[in-house]
Amino acid sequence: MISFEDLKSPYLIAEIGINHNGDLQLTKKLIDAAHACNWNCVKFQKKNPDLCVPESQKSVIKDTPWGKMSYLEYKHKLEFGKKEYDFIDRYCKEKPISWAASVWDIDSLNFIKEYNVAFIKIPSAKVADLKLIKETASSKCTVILSTGMSTIEEIDSAVEVLRKYSKNFLLMHTNASYPADTKELNLNCIKTLRDRYNCSVGYSGHEYSIEPTVYATVLGAKVVERHITLDHEMWGTDQSSSIEPMGMDMLYKRVRYINEILGDGIKRITKGELSVKKKLRG
Repeated sequence: MISFEDLKSPYLIAEIGINHNGDLQLTKKLIDAAHACNWNCVKFQKKNPDLCVPESQKSVIKDTPWGKMSYLEYKHKLEFGKKEYDFIDRYCKEKPISWAASVWDIDSLNFIKEYNVAFIKIPSAKVADLKLIKETASSKCTVILSTGMSTIEEIDSAVEVLRKYSKNFLLMHTNASYPADTKELNLNCIKTLRDRYNCSVGYSGHEYSIEPTVYATVLGAKVVERHITLDHEMWGTDQSSSIEPMGMDMLYKRVRYINEILGDGIKRITKGELSVKKKLRG
């Protein structure tokens, strides 16, 4: 588990999510890419489709690479089980790279708790599910709560539960649109969340560009999450708003020294200035 207060540079989460398309070989390549680009963690999504897919959507027919099927069948097709997560756990240990997951229901929470994950995330869609937040916080795992498409009152209620049951949590500012319009990112909410709740804050980006993510770290985001893909042209709803390996490498290089560059804000004469001062001022 990670401690957000101890981070010396932004913690980078490569959100694989469902971009693996149910394929373990593709999953391996995505993990390899995150590791090669020096990211800290890969993340997946775990849900029980029978519980999480709205009734109105379950029977909707969807075109997929595997043919036409109901939306519920499609979601089950993408869902990894114990065999796949056992493989992911072993493979990440071999690299090594940390891994984690978002959980959408109590069944999935209990499933993920069986692994030694870096953290457990509550997605924006579940901010109002106070029972899930309570059970996740009570697990003693590090918790990340995404705050997309949520009112400040909903976040207040969620944080109240987190504070009661968890000693190590982080709030993630995000815009839940895929892809997100840059005019709607409102990155100053990073400061708003930090000041209101006096806790660590991160940023989950769904925009096309990496620039807003860099700005987020300047504004104080301790954790950064971006969806990743091998190719934007691959099949899947999240591929277009993900970043490819070249973008992952660029983002890592842009933010790894950000805290060192920003410094502590205390005005002083630096070591490098001493000789210049002596030369110019005598």
